[in-house]
Amino acid sequence: MGGCSAPNCSNSTTIGKQLFRFPKDPVRMKKWVINCRRDFIPTTCSRLCEDHFELSQFEEIARSPAGGKKLKPNAIPTVFDVPDPPSPILMKEVKIKLDYAGKRTRGDHGYARKQLCSETGEPENNEENNKEDYSCRECDRFKAHLEQQYLNNAILQRQVEEMKKKLNKLNKIEKSLQNFLFDDQIRALSLTKRSRRAVWSQNTVQSARRIRAAVGGKGYEFLRELGYPLPSYRTLCNRVEPTIIAPPAVPEEMAEICAETQEKCALALLLSSSPGTVVGS
Repeated sequence: MGGCSAPNCSNSTTIGKQLFRFPKDPVRMKKWVINCRRDFIPTTCSRLCEDHFELSQFEEIARSPAGGKKLKPNAIPTVFDVPDPPSPILMKEVKIKLDYAGKRTRGDHGYARKQLCSETGEPENNEENNKEDYSCRECDRFKAHLEQQYLNNAILQRQVEEMKKKLNKLNKIEKSLQNFLFDDQIRALSLTKRSRRAVWSQNTVQSARRIRAAVGGKGYEFLRELGYPLPSYRTLCNRVEPTIIAPPAVPEEMAEICAETQEKCALALLLSSSPGTVVGS
């Protein structure tokens, strides 16, 4: 970056000093040049650093777009290190002919501006201007990108809020279904109709049997066609629990009579098998 145009001053932005352009107002520019004690005409390359302005010349709160100090609209530099200041120097008037479009006429080609820069002893720094233009373009690009990111973030936040509302609604629906359906029946609602991947619990099978007994076979199948989560009739048949039928209990008296009868029968068979024996009454 460029340096300060004041005599006996070598400050620049590389050491953290803030530079200020010469004002475009001819009256104020003339005051700045006279106080600088230099016989030159400022150009776009000319700058004065912050050390040449009193604190009263800066805004108290306002900041520049870059975050540094900001001069007041009528600020004038008054602090200069000149041992023997010469008499006030009047500005040289340089007339630049402009055509109707505001462009330089033929034969100028920026020669006057280059000559003015050479009079100050500082060559014109086009690289500095190019860097400033490039930085401005980069700032605009990043600003547009940041605004787009803010917009995308706002859209995502709205989508998140909508998803939260839908999730709360689904949770309420699930709690309502739990009042009359089991967990496996709620899972079966998300499967295809009559899907064989459904795994039915024993509670669901028992409830389905009671429903089929109440509404009949046709009513049961009609409920399944409507989408009510119920196992098929084949599943109900396969899930029948085997029952063991125990023999009826025999009273003790009947058991004694049966035992005596069995003994008599056995004795009669034994005697009948021996020849020449007579069976008594």
